[in-house]
Amino acid sequence: MKFFSFYQHRRTFFLISAIIMVIGIIGVFINGVHLDIQFTGGAILKYTYEGELTGEEVATAASEILGRLATGQITKDLTTGESRVVLNLAGEYGMSSDEQADFLVKLNERFPSAKFVSAESSLVQPFFGRRFLERSILAVVLALFLILIYEWITFRKIGGLLAGLAALVALFHDLLVVFFTCVIAGIPIGDSFVAVSLSIVGYSINATIVIFDRIRENRRLHPKESLETVADLSMRQSMMRSINTNLAVTVSVALIYFLATRASLDSVIAFALPMTFGSISGCYTSTCLAGPLWVIWQKQRDKRRGEAASAKKAEPAKA
Repeated sequence: MKFFSFYQHRRTFFLISAIIMVIGIIGVFINGVHLDIQFTGGAILKYTYEGELTGEEVATAASEILGRLATGQITKDLTTGESRVVLNLAGEYGMSSDEQADFLVKLNERFPSAKFVSAESSLVQPFFGRRFLERSILAVVLALFLILIYEWITFRKIGGLLAGLAALVALFHDLLVVFFTCVIAGIPIGDSFVAVSLSIVGYSINATIVIFDRIRENRRLHPKESLETVADLSMRQSMMRSINTNLAVTVSVALIYFLATRASLDSVIAFALPMTFGSISGCYTSTCLAGPLWVIWQKQRDKRRGEAASAKKAEPAKA
């Protein structure tokens, strides 16, 4: 029986990844990259209102009135039953009391039946936003570095450094998918993006470790088989586990996204949507990218070592 070979179809997988990257880059040029208030600083305004509104409607109106990027979220006070909208206004400046009063008047002119009433306002200083951004990037980079060290040590019998580098390429691919999803969907890059990134790093590396563990075991059980045969066998053995795990995660997060969309919970949407695509990417890269990349690099290393050994034997014996 002839089985599907992941290694023989590696060029197809590489092409698929290249197409995804190109689509994402085009999305960046078209939509641009928008940082949320947690990273840029700005103002947070909360209002009570009457009737039915969505966070997107109010945010769009706020952006047009103030000329600033705004995101909105609808919440419900379980005690009083009041409906509230939370507006996040990005920018390196807040709003004075007069500006807030003028904005409230114009907002009520846009939605006269809503009867907006100011409930609370606060200012996020740009200094704290920049510090949060720097520490978020540091957290992701540190996680990737520790993963490389772990893979290097754990899989040293099958070329641990190469396994670690292949895993990092797969993780970087997953993080780009999360980033491009936010850009294309118009989700500002904020704390939800950091949470999704760290979640995907942990989820994806777990699937990749399972595959490399199977490769290590199968190389011991089948020492005469070629690298690509061992890798394909290991990926087939791990594939159903990856698919089942990814399916459970994807369905759960997609359901959360659907419910959050119905309730206009922007903060939940900002987590659930990129998490859905990131989990799918994690399943794909662990099986279709990390394994074939390891085989390619391992074969190149073995070839270089063989050529070096042959050259050494060919050297004339020294007198």
